[in-house]
Amino acid sequence: MSAHEQVLELKTLMSKDIIGQEAVVDRLLLALLANGNVLMEGLPGLAKTRAIKSMANNLESYFSRIQFTPDLLPADITGSEMYYEKAGQGTFKFQPGPIFGNLVLADEINRAPAKVQAALLQAMEEREVTVAGTTHKLPPLFLVMATQNPIEQEGTYPLPEAQMDRFLMKVLIEYPDTASEKKVIALVRGEEAAASENKEEHAKIAKETIFTARKEIDRIHSSDAIDDYIVALVEGTRYPERHSEELQRFIQVGASPRGSLALDRCSRAFAWLAGRDHVTPDDVRAIVPDCLRHRISLSYEAEAEGITPDHVLAELVKQVAVA
Repeated sequence: MSAHEQVLELKTLMSKDIIGQEAVVDRLLLALLANGNVLMEGLPGLAKTRAIKSMANNLESYFSRIQFTPDLLPADITGSEMYYEKAGQGTFKFQPGPIFGNLVLADEINRAPAKVQAALLQAMEEREVTVAGTTHKLPPLFLVMATQNPIEQEGTYPLPEAQMDRFLMKVLIEYPDTASEKKVIALVRGEEAAASENKEEHAKIAKETIFTARKEIDRIHSSDAIDDYIVALVEGTRYPERHSEELQRFIQVGASPRGSLALDRCSRAFAWLAGRDHVTPDDVRAIVPDCLRHRISLSYEAEAEGITPDHVLAELVKQVAVA
């Protein structure tokens, strides 16, 4: 099978495990293909952890989980130098931390203090960890899926805007619909019934498939008009007065150049998944909320009126035309 067919097979396998949360599966795959990291925000029990575990179960990879708590230390993430003694001779050896996995779940990232968050985000950005003066490279196949709970903010350490900017996408997860939730009950009931049986291990998708897919995505054509459209959308968040008085009232700080890069990478990955060799305006519009909602800061007036980043971005998409 081609890389495209194998990735679609991975999507199908994950969709069997994650019912009613198609956006979670799609955005997690997009982040993996675009070689980025994703922040998922949603209430407990909405399949955030299950999603990345399903990816790890169906993709040749090493999965690691970090449960963020207030007493976590940076070394608990990155690893540390450990002292070993043999035949009377002592030496220090580096013991890698959970960040050296291929698929890393950073569960409830806002529960740990800033220095721990910074250790994770530095590894995400630089793709390496420096301990005791020695730099250790992270594996080529690497994705962090961080989660946070939108409620119970007491005793948490919210990520600053500049640190959230490191995530390729921020995905908001909603409750499944009634029909999907009924299917979830049946799925879990079936899994519990089959837990005692010996199930055959199915062949996993090779990790080389992802590297091949990334090379193909690099060759997806993005025209000058699409590039102009991406830049216009991001500039619209910086200079909202050019489009409407409402946007000017609601946007306080616009997106950084990382927003343009995220739109470019994700739109090409989106087009590739759809089987096209070029990016269309619809591909860009489809991923605007996920790529930009965490990169804009709203005014006090917007927050007072209950305006969300998604509302502002939807209005911006209406105002910005394709050249």
